[in-house]
Amino acid sequence: MQGLAMRKETDVLGEMMLPDEVYYGIQTVRARDNFAVSGRTAVDVPHYLWAVAAIKQAAAKANCKIGALDATVAKAIVQASQEMMAHRFDDQFPIDIFQGGGGTSTNMNANEVIANRANEILTGKKGYDVVHPNTHVNMGQSTNDVIPAVMKMTCRINLHALIAEVAALEVMLEEKTQAFDHVVKLARTCLQDAVPITLGQQFSGYLHQVRRLHQSLKTASEQTLDLPLGATAVGTGLSTHEGYLEQVYIELREISGEQFIAEDNFFDGLQNGDTYLEVAAQLKKLAAFLSKMATDFRLQGSGPRAGFNELFLPAVQPGSSIMPGKINPVMPELINQIAYQVIGNDVTITMAVEGGELDLNVWEPVIIKALFESCNLLTNAIPLFVEKCLKDLLPNEPVCREYAEKSTALATVIATLFGYKVGCRIAAKAFEQNLRVRDVVLDEQLLTPEQADYLLDPMVMTNPKASAAAVTRYQQEMATPQKNLNSEVNTKEPA
Repeated sequence: MQGLAMRKETDVLGEMMLPDEVYYGIQTVRARDNFAVSGRTAVDVPHYLWAVAAIKQAAAKANCKIGALDATVAKAIVQASQEMMAHRFDDQFPIDIFQGGGGTSTNMNANEVIANRANEILTGKKGYDVVHPNTHVNMGQSTNDVIPAVMKMTCRINLHALIAEVAALEVMLEEKTQAFDHVVKLARTCLQDAVPITLGQQFSGYLHQVRRLHQSLKTASEQTLDLPLGATAVGTGLSTHEGYLEQVYIELREISGEQFIAEDNFFDGLQNGDTYLEVAAQLKKLAAFLSKMATDFRLQGSGPRAGFNELFLPAVQPGSSIMPGKINPVMPELINQIAYQVIGNDVTITMAVEGGELDLNVWEPVIIKALFESCNLLTNAIPLFVEKCLKDLLPNEPVCREYAEKSTALATVIATLFGYKVGCRIAAKAFEQNLRVRDVVLDEQLLTPEQADYLLDPMVMTNPKASAAAVTRYQQEMATPQKNLNSEVNTKEPA
């Protein structure tokens, strides 16, 4: 590297020359070369490096206040950490997100960058003459407590963003539930015709599911406030100075604005990853719901001439390279695919948590990749789905009503009034002759036209009080002896 300024660094494996322009050091270079598999780094995990730097800053301030770290060194570390939090050094984190060692490489990458920058602040040049990455930047810490603490902090920040998008989805679903309340349609069970409902009732199911998901995400987020920071290598807190544990949480709360506290039991905090399982489970639940709703939209929007054709999905792009005018439900299809990835990530996280051995789970890198990929995908996808699909989704009201009026399931009312066998006969005749239930009932003189109007109105059937009142009205009308006699004649089954 002729003409390029170089500096020498050493570690337990030997020495290495590095370009002086880089802030990372020898351990970062070794890890970069060892783990180059996915092309994704810590920079690709939203807020992850911010959380690492926040811990380094909090530790420096805490160690300084308890007298363990020189004030000048601490001030330089704090400044370098603040610059890292402001994304100044994003290009100085080249290590793949997949790595052995439970995240040691990422922790050391941060220690080296902050140490080199802190030395530059104090001496005008990089190196470790004044500030050492292990001795000073990593004081009172271990990768084993830093990385899981960072993971929980990152969870908290990312969940805030996701919860905000879920709240916006909830608002939109509430608007649609109200807007579609007047649209009567056919319900379907086992993909077969069922009794009428309103489109608003269908959407009320989505709305209430989202409300529950919203709450469960907030509950899971609260679990991420308990950190193992201070546990150091295995939970004993070895290498921390007196007063550090209390002070580092004071500093971290001030830096982050979050009420982070120490785990009740550090050994539990290092050994077990049930918090990640809980967060991943909530992400999976959200993804599964979104995918189910998206599939509903695809089915109900299918056609336009040979499908359900009940919904008009917004057209956002042409759907075929060969068929002119074809429009695909691309936004629901996007949601389906994201759900498949999130659900797969949940399996990955489950296996990584289960695979922890003895006193530490070293599979945190793959948990980080899978967990925050899921969170990020959902956070980015929900507003796109709301804006490009849900917001301008419209019902095909004539088709919805036609299906509701033609359903043989309307014979359910006839079964209520005249018995199940009569209801089956009416439904079968309507199907075989391609007639409406109303037409068959009038043809057989089971009901008068007026009675058919109020008993077989699909909209009445969507309201339990209204449908019960209609049955009561009919029963009252048939209460006279003459009408009861007519009823008996009309309900006789043909021989």
